[in-house]
Amino acid sequence: MAVRAVRGAVQLEQDEAGHMDEQVGALLTAIMERNELTADDLISIWFTATPDLHSDFPAAAARKLGIVDVPLICAQELDIEGAMPRVVRVLAHIESDRPRADIAHVYLGAAAALRKDIAQ
Repeated sequence: MAVRAVRGAVQLEQDEAGHMDEQVGALLTAIMERNELTADDLISIWFTATPDLHSDFPAAAARKLGIVDVPLICAQELDIEGAMPRVVRVLAHIESDRPRADIAHVYLGAAAALRKDIAQ
């Protein structure tokens, strides 16, 4: 079994805790489904949020999905002028037999513009 990394992102419409839970939950669910993962396949997950998001920790959405025994960490994304606002990014380390080229990176909604080269 190999260690792989899965990327993803979602842009929130507003900085509100319930909305963040919903959107980050949808992102994590899509990552898990598209890569045929279970919680046991997760090693760790890094979340970053743009500096304009203050309502909640993105990792809280993972806990609400039942991802309770996986190390999670949140950090603030760099504050770059002109960057897309209200974005939560994910970097999940997983165990998978999939070749690196077959990992499905997930960029939902407007966040697909962040990585047109790998967004699926």
